[in-house]
Amino acid sequence: MTDNQLDEHETQTPPAFALTSGRTRGYHRAAVDTFLASARRAFETGGDELGADDVRAASFPLVKGGYVVADVDAALGRVEDAFAARERERVVREQGAGAWVEQARSDAQLILDHLARPRRHRFARTGVLTFGYRIDEVDHVSTRIVRYLRDGDALTAEQLRSAAFRMQRGGYREEQVDALLDATIDVILAVR
Repeated sequence: MTDNQLDEHETQTPPAFALTSGRTRGYHRAAVDTFLASARRAFETGGDELGADDVRAASFPLVKGGYVVADVDAALGRVEDAFAARERERVVREQGAGAWVEQARSDAQLILDHLARPRRHRFARTGVLTFGYRIDEVDHVSTRIVRYLRDGDALTAEQLRSAAFRMQRGGYREEQVDALLDATIDVILAVR
């Protein structure tokens, strides 16, 4: 869709989610609607063009009068869960439950191995003048992940999806932390 078509879409289509008001920005309505329609088609047809990872990676422009971010993020979490369950069913059907369990176990061990590093040294750091995720906050979440994987403590995919870290100079590199959180969400969804 072109920008004009997206704007026209927003004026003709009733909103699927609550809209922001005032100065608050929300997700671009047409971008969200288009993505969710694509996800629905992919799920209903059983195609491989879209999966749980794609849903997790989806991002949308922020605009005034857009969809409330939390509402869309919650819906995307449910869509991701549905795709992950379908992917699990397919692997179990084609390769057996043992292959699925072994892959989840292997992924969990990789995460634990990474998080066995000492606190404050679990991820690469940004430069002194560059901002990254706040180290103590990431280490706190990392400890919860270890307790989940090693000891069976409670932790949900939604808790990790909603994890937000303040920024600090010389903090942890965002892309590394985000990749580990994504991998942990995959493990959580695999063993549901």
